[in-house]
Amino acid sequence: MKISRGTLYGIGAYTLWGLLPIYWKALKTVPAPEILANRMVWTLVFVAALLTFRRHWRWLRPSLHERRLILTYLATATLLAVNWLTYIWAVNAGYIIETSLGYFINPLINVLLGLLFLHERLRGAQMVALLLAAGGVLYLTAVYGSFPWIAITLALSFGFYGLLRKTGSLDSTEGLTFETAVYFIPALAYLLVLNANGTGSFAGGDPRITLLLVGTGLVTGIPLLLFGAAAKRITLTNLGLLQYIAPTMQFLLGLFVYDEPFNRSQLLGFVFIWLALIIYTLEGVRHSRYKNGAAKLKDVPAAVD
Repeated sequence: MKISRGTLYGIGAYTLWGLLPIYWKALKTVPAPEILANRMVWTLVFVAALLTFRRHWRWLRPSLHERRLILTYLATATLLAVNWLTYIWAVNAGYIIETSLGYFINPLINVLLGLLFLHERLRGAQMVALLLAAGGVLYLTAVYGSFPWIAITLALSFGFYGLLRKTGSLDSTEGLTFETAVYFIPALAYLLVLNANGTGSFAGGDPRITLLLVGTGLVTGIPLLLFGAAAKRITLTNLGLLQYIAPTMQFLLGLFVYDEPFNRSQLLGFVFIWLALIIYTLEGVRHSRYKNGAAKLKDVPAAVD
């Protein structure tokens, strides 16, 4: 069976996101805030170069005159910074498995946010999935002895990020340009101060670290481009099925490559989450097929007697 180009783009995007823990582990000697600052700076450099190559800057001037758009992307930039900082810190602190939990439950958080803020109707299977996921989180809280704040922070920050992005008029590359530009000057100033004090890692004597810090722009921008290409070519249902590639890879990396602790009690909590995702995904596929079938029937011309 031939796999479509859009599917390959989607697999590529989520695979690269799934491999990100390896990249951040390679920068383990660099403090998380410094990695974040470099990521903001070099991602803007990357997307700005891409937009220049495409000669695609006409959107910027009218965007700067839209107060609502500016406020929206100021908010998404802050949510993105929180998400990135939490993820980078958690990976290098030995919590890759918990970060995977955050991205496993993210689709269910999106359903909840749609219910609360967009007044979307919750279907029965979705309610069951949400209750199972909530049970899993509560169980893991009891097992850990503390609330899994890393997973919830990642899920909520990315969930609200997606919710606000829906109201924005910019595409993914334009939006990322705006978001990284918001924190470009503070991030660059922070890096310059660190280097002036002799505590910065960039150009600090290890060329490998310097190269990896510059590469943060590529590891951020390339998956985004692949995702954008996939989103144009395949259905949201198929793209939704591919989204589990990244947290699955993160979970396996944490468990088998970095030997993070994971006992049977924790496994039971994850099983709750995975069951919730199976129900949510199967219901989503069924509902999508039902809608497509109904649309086709609607387009069939009525018989003439």
